[in-house]
Amino acid sequence: MRVIVFGATGATGSEAVRSLRAAGHVVTAFTRRPDPTEIPADVPRVVGDVLDPAAVERAVAGHDAVVVALGIKENPLRVRLRGAAGTATAVRSKGTAHIVAAMQTHGVRRLVVLSTFGVGATRRRLSLGWRLLFWLLLRPQIADTEVQEAIVRQSGLDWTIARPVSLVDTNDRDDTDDTHDILASPDGEARSMRVPRRAVARFLADAATSTTWLERSVALSA
Repeated sequence: MRVIVFGATGATGSEAVRSLRAAGHVVTAFTRRPDPTEIPADVPRVVGDVLDPAAVERAVAGHDAVVVALGIKENPLRVRLRGAAGTATAVRSKGTAHIVAAMQTHGVRRLVVLSTFGVGATRRRLSLGWRLLFWLLLRPQIADTEVQEAIVRQSGLDWTIARPVSLVDTNDRDDTDDTHDILASPDGEARSMRVPRRAVARFLADAATSTTWLERSVALSA
């Protein structure tokens, strides 16, 4: 399949690019920078801004599926106190709205979106400590993610929303540390509040290239 990844230079988006390529799919990275170091040099990329609807529409054309891993890389505390310097606070919702419109225009049906645990029905499953963290530190970003999810659910596309708990990285490229099964729960169940980032990226890649989890919001945990 031909899959385009938005947010391809982010920590999870770049892992999704690698997972898709490893599975033999033709993957395109959408990026604001022409030579991002976060993705392999031989991966085709489209340079553009997700907040530019014309650029997004041109990029989506010719693909079979879309993975959205948009987010803000900056320190959450800085963003909360001063706002995001390099990325619009509403990048998730506005970018996803442009992506959905482009997919509708070009007849691309399969959409997989990275969200977060604690949004929607999973909010009630957060501990008091996590709720306070979300409220004090991440409130604007969580609010934008709620809007993003609503756009996805109302899109009429073949969508899947992934809601991972806190993402953790491994220290090397050896996958042996995070190939264990993760819990993918459409009921919002979580085994813990940690999940390997690469395992989540593989879920995004698998979901984008299959009919599993259609119109489901799936909590992911280790």
